[in-house]
Amino acid sequence: MLVTLEGLDGSGKTTVWEALQEVYPEARFTREPTNSWYGDVVYRSIDDDDADPLAELFLYTADHADHLSRVIDPALDRGDLVISDRYADSRFAYQGATLAADDRHDLDDPLEYVVEVHRAFSIEPDLTVFLDVDPETAAERAGTTNKFERAEYLESVQTNYERLIERDPDRFVRVDATQPPAAVLERVKDAVARALDDAETGPAPSQE
Repeated sequence: MLVTLEGLDGSGKTTVWEALQEVYPEARFTREPTNSWYGDVVYRSIDDDDADPLAELFLYTADHADHLSRVIDPALDRGDLVISDRYADSRFAYQGATLAADDRHDLDDPLEYVVEVHRAFSIEPDLTVFLDVDPETAAERAGTTNKFERAEYLESVQTNYERLIERDPDRFVRVDATQPPAAVLERVKDAVARALDDAETGPAPSQE
């Protein structure tokens, strides 16, 4: 099973990801951008305010493709639980927003463009936990240390996340990330445990 943690910068994803390692010590924990040389190039682009957004998208996409072949595919083939701090939805939301804000590339729907780039090769998560926090709070928590952590930009990212959730509501579980950290973690643990149980026994029959 592939579980991904998504949300704005400052939503607490990494804190939850680290805490889950104590709950599922046998799982394969990973993240995007990765610690490969592809990921190193991505981090360099993050620090470049003038990076071309389309070129940046394909740097992220290369890192994702390598991540799939090197880490995720082998782990899933072994039957492991894989938990990733950020995954393709981050790219859809963030790079979609970056492309929309830049006038160097004329795309009718940047979010859909980024989704289509990934469609042929990416793996859809079994569960995506979305840690929900408003853009202003996210920017304040993150400290606006790079171009992706500014409140105005994060508003566009949040809109993209909402579109992704609307199109695939069964995959996403929304968690209020403004709650105390312990409450957030309990909600995430419950969501992962239910997904694992459903994978083993099948979803419970509808009560309707």
